[in-house]
Amino acid sequence: MVEERMGDCWSHTKDQFDNLEKHTQWGIEYLEKYTKFVKERSEIETNYAKQIRNLSKKYQPKKNSREEEESKYTFCRAFLTTLNELNDYAGQHEVIAENLTSQIIAELSRYLQELKSERKSHFHEGRKAQQHIESSWKQLESCKRKFERDCKEADRAQQYFEKMDADINVTKADVEKARQQAQLRQQMANDSKSDYSSYLQKFNQEQNEHYFTVIPNIFQKLQDMEEKRIERIGVCMKTFADVDRQVLPIVGKCLDGMTKAAESIEPKSDSKQVVESYKSGFEPPGDVEFEDYGQAMKRTASDTSLSNSREAKEKSAGKSKGKLWPFIKNKNKGSGPEDFSHLPPEQRRKKLQGKLDELNKDIQKEMDQRDALTKMKDVYVKNPQMGDPTSVDPRLTEIGQNIEKLQFEVQKFEGWLAEVEERMPSKSDTHRRSGLYETQNNTTVGNNCAQDRESSPDGSYTEEQNSETQVKANINPNPTSTTPEFDDEFDDEEALPTIGTCKALYPFEGHNEGTIAVAEGELLYVIEEDKGDGWTRVRRNEDEEGYVPTSYVEVFLETNAKGAMTYI
Repeated sequence: MVEERMGDCWSHTKDQFDNLEKHTQWGIEYLEKYTKFVKERSEIETNYAKQIRNLSKKYQPKKNSREEEESKYTFCRAFLTTLNELNDYAGQHEVIAENLTSQIIAELSRYLQELKSERKSHFHEGRKAQQHIESSWKQLESCKRKFERDCKEADRAQQYFEKMDADINVTKADVEKARQQAQLRQQMANDSKSDYSSYLQKFNQEQNEHYFTVIPNIFQKLQDMEEKRIERIGVCMKTFADVDRQVLPIVGKCLDGMTKAAESIEPKSDSKQVVESYKSGFEPPGDVEFEDYGQAMKRTASDTSLSNSREAKEKSAGKSKGKLWPFIKNKNKGSGPEDFSHLPPEQRRKKLQGKLDELNKDIQKEMDQRDALTKMKDVYVKNPQMGDPTSVDPRLTEIGQNIEKLQFEVQKFEGWLAEVEERMPSKSDTHRRSGLYETQNNTTVGNNCAQDRESSPDGSYTEEQNSETQVKANINPNPTSTTPEFDDEFDDEEALPTIGTCKALYPFEGHNEGTIAVAEGELLYVIEEDKGDGWTRVRRNEDEEGYVPTSYVEVFLETNAKGAMTYI
């Protein structure tokens, strides 16, 4: 009946105390193994998030002029959005790692300490009860042996008394003594029997309590402890899944953001942006006129005719070569002159307009500062205790000078802008010019405007002359605008010889086409000296060459070079 009442209680294993101890120890070790598993998963999430963040940071656009250029295109903006969303995606993996640590690892670590302490307490209580029942059993065995010993002694004393009483030769005194001894032994046996019986009853009661109350209670506590441990593992496993599930909505938003960014790419818009960025503003060249050289052959040969013929050839050659502007490759863009005359008309107009916008913003800032200081000065005048009005005057004077400088710059750039807009063809003009590079005589605008110049394929302006030297000047008016030539696939340029060396005094980034980046202290070969435009052409090796600012390098020309000299 007792067994039926206990049902599935661990009391059935009351004789398997040591096995239960091993089983509970294995359960603790298993919980520690699961904790280690979650900890390693958390470390993986942390490292993964770090790698994703580093990847996103690595491909973020750099803070330079190229970033502004890239922001014009939809596919570049989409990629930037993808990188930002990827960064947020990495943040969700960090959230997973943090939640695993706080909700599982920390809780299990604390629970493990409690579990070990509770298990130790229960088994200590069980060992104490086991020791107590074993001690009671030993005492019962001692009482039992004493009772047995006393009974044997009583039997021997009784037999000795009966023997003495039957012997006629024994005195009466000896018989009495044997009788008394037999009675004493019998009394001792009776007392031992009584003690044994009493302790046996006590032991049976303790044994019954031990096996049906004490041990079942201890085992029940161990069973509850084990069931709680198993339940805690189940809760942690559920939390393990929930931690991932909680970030899924945000991860989904990140992925949706990437998808939306990809869908926002507009190829036609980007291709139009390319046109807008690089259209030159030049009109297509007119028809090439027929030049009848046969008439020159019919004339009488003379120095004058030969000279005129040569001049005509040079002029026509310069024009025909200039008209092939779609194939021209500008190898020396560099930073360019202040008026952007090295750019095509449309690009120059955009640059000038952008510069004007910047100057107007700077003027507005200075004017705002001036207004604020003027108000402060008025307050000081009305309330001298707040400050000295004259202390503001130096700053007001400085701001006034800055505004004058900026306004002068605005007038200068407005003049250049007006010059460009006058030279650019009108969209409503239906007349097609027969030649693109015609002589244009415009008055100078500001102190830095170029003089009478003709539009050349690379955007600079040259004056067309009839003499040979003037033709050469038209071909290359300044080194920042290189001689018009075909692309490399049409005309391979031979490598220039080395005429000296130079040492870089300052670092130069060389972002523009035709320039070359140099580091401070770097030694380079000089292949073309400064022609007066502030640029020197250098070579690093057989494949790397370009222009650097002359003021950035110290040049050492070879003694046998034409016009050799050392300059900084």
